[in-house]
Amino acid sequence: MEALGRSEDVLAKASQVWTMLDDMAENSPESYRQFIQQQLDSAKQYYAPPEPHLCLEARILEPTENRLFVNLCSWNKVPPPQSQSDPVPLSAGKMDTFAKSEPYSIVDIAYNPSVLEQGKNPSEEDRLIRLSLKFIEERYSVSLSPTYSVAKHKLKGSLERMRHSLRGGRPTAPPSEKNAPLRKEVTLDQLRNITAQEEDSSLTLLTEKTVPHKPCLIEEISSTERPEEPKSPAYEVTTRKDASGRALQLEVRVEVPEVRCVSECNLSISKDDLLMECLPQYRLHLSLPESVEEEAASARFFKKKGLLLVTMPVCQQNRAPSAE
Repeated sequence: MEALGRSEDVLAKASQVWTMLDDMAENSPESYRQFIQQQLDSAKQYYAPPEPHLCLEARILEPTENRLFVNLCSWNKVPPPQSQSDPVPLSAGKMDTFAKSEPYSIVDIAYNPSVLEQGKNPSEEDRLIRLSLKFIEERYSVSLSPTYSVAKHKLKGSLERMRHSLRGGRPTAPPSEKNAPLRKEVTLDQLRNITAQEEDSSLTLLTEKTVPHKPCLIEEISSTERPEEPKSPAYEVTTRKDASGRALQLEVRVEVPEVRCVSECNLSISKDDLLMECLPQYRLHLSLPESVEEEAASARFFKKKGLLLVTMPVCQQNRAPSAE
């Protein structure tokens, strides 16, 4: 009976909301339009995929020595710290290991954009990086070298792999509110007062199997709330060539009849692949037949035809040298 009563309360509140919206649409159409647009913009921002921020190169010492790349990413779905006294939330994917001639592993970690914005200060960035590396040691039971370097590229591996890894993150229990008064919280602003020695001796991070007994600097969040899987749209890839047969330009035509506005689409292009997401309807990831100049790429949306046209110049260095 209690559950039934709660359901009736929810329905009653929902009815009040719909009544309010009906009145707003009738009496103040402009306010209604702004309200709906605000909700759409918020939803689009929330469901936007994680984006690469910077890539670190470190080294795993134990249990097996190996190179480690850490992709630090920006993701609106990760909440910012609730207050100055709360730990910094993050979302982490699994550790992927690639057995090539020179084996290496990749870990993807996402923070709220506001956290990375604070990290633009070099000292803050260094401390955030060291906290991330310490989290990796705790989370994946590895021992890392104390040194690291920032890679020239922002992302190791493909954009598709990184996003799939973060969206498939496993849930972690939130910190216990009962223990909150007993914990001395340390925030990103206070990290400037912490030395590397102090971090090594007192840092304990929240993991899936342990409850923190020491200061909790970073809180891992769940990424289990996902929208329905989008469908793959029809597409066509065309290579434009010159008279000698050299590739000059790639054109990708994507049919998106359910898209009403170009703002519904998010397009990411790297040198070797293309990712288009018009959530929740469509998602397309392509490996490109030629390396392209991603900075010079352009896109046009034809609303009446429901067609997205992406044009990408082929990299100059891929062309064969002219015969002398």
